[in-house]
Amino acid sequence: MRVPAHSVCTAIRDDIITGVFERGGRLTEEQLARRYGVSRVPVREALRTLESEGFVTTRRHAGACVAEPTEQEAADLLEVRLLVEPLGAARAARRRTEAHLKVLRGLVRLGQERARQGRSEELRPLAGWFHGTLAQASGSPALTALLTQLRQKIAWMYAVEQPARPGETWAEYGAIVDAVARGDAERARALTAQHVERLAGAHRLRIPAPGRPAGRVRTSQHPVNTVGVQG
Repeated sequence: MRVPAHSVCTAIRDDIITGVFERGGRLTEEQLARRYGVSRVPVREALRTLESEGFVTTRRHAGACVAEPTEQEAADLLEVRLLVEPLGAARAARRRTEAHLKVLRGLVRLGQERARQGRSEELRPLAGWFHGTLAQASGSPALTALLTQLRQKIAWMYAVEQPARPGETWAEYGAIVDAVARGDAERARALTAQHVERLAGAHRLRIPAPGRPAGRVRTSQHPVNTVGVQG
């Protein structure tokens, strides 16, 4: 059974984001093929994709390694998000479908309910789903892909503190959805910009401690999902 490169790419990217592979650590094709139970061919393709995304870099005499972004590069991501995410919301106000609105409203109701119940551990994935759906509602695959990559890189470079009053965050999401539903692009843009700017202060850089050895692979395993993959 041939596992597609995009499945391997997703697995490696997730392990980089969660810190299984530390910054600066080597990523050998043999090591990765063994870890995910695949051949070296999809691993090689996945590493090329991850290099183009900025998660992997190739070093002379070392080969593929996890990238080591600078503080400035990390700061740039938040600035770019502040520009691009409001654009996505404005586009969504013009191009959303009823199906998008149904999902967005359902997520807001669920998020508000979980916030009232104090089930904070469930809010982060719900928020990710919300932002992903809002991006898809923009009707622009290129913009959706850019926003997805921005969120992935920010999750890699930053730890995000949970808001003290999560209900307020979900109220903001609800206001954004209302603007999108009315087709009010400028209000959707403004509300999203305010939301992103407010939450920027909750981001804390993940900076390795001085002298900490790079390249250690943690023991948690991230198997490639091969269910339904045809040969």
